[in-house]
Amino acid sequence: MPAIRHASKRKPPPDGFSDIEEDLLIFSNKLKDALNAPTDNIPKHQAQWPVFQIAHQRSRYVYELYYEKEAISKQLYEWLLKNGYADAMLIAKWKKQGYEKLCCLRCIQTKETNFNSTCICRVPRAQLKEDQEVQCVSCGCRGCASTD
Repeated sequence: MPAIRHASKRKPPPDGFSDIEEDLLIFSNKLKDALNAPTDNIPKHQAQWPVFQIAHQRSRYVYELYYEKEAISKQLYEWLLKNGYADAMLIAKWKKQGYEKLCCLRCIQTKETNFNSTCICRVPRAQLKEDQEVQCVSCGCRGCASTD
């Protein structure tokens, strides 16, 4: 039986994609380099930090183009989300008050922590001790609270 072909895979990108295609290619090349980087001398939980950070940068780039600069159309924005160029769930959180600087979705998922709380990077710097080093275990964020 032949493979099922979906129309979304064959549909060409909307107008305006060629303007941002070069930037998206740079992000994909950075992502490939981060995936292929040697992870011999670093702990396992730190090996994926560059991948999370590049995915965050790419999603933030698409978010700013659509919501802040209004440089791309709604059709192009939806096409980018549908084809995986940006994280739709993360962008949905950025639109909510208190989550404007959120680094990744793992930092707000309470079920993945021991004490059913959010990550340490979500705590505002004013509530932390002065000499306390804060770095998220899941993505390497140093603080993504909205009040920072």
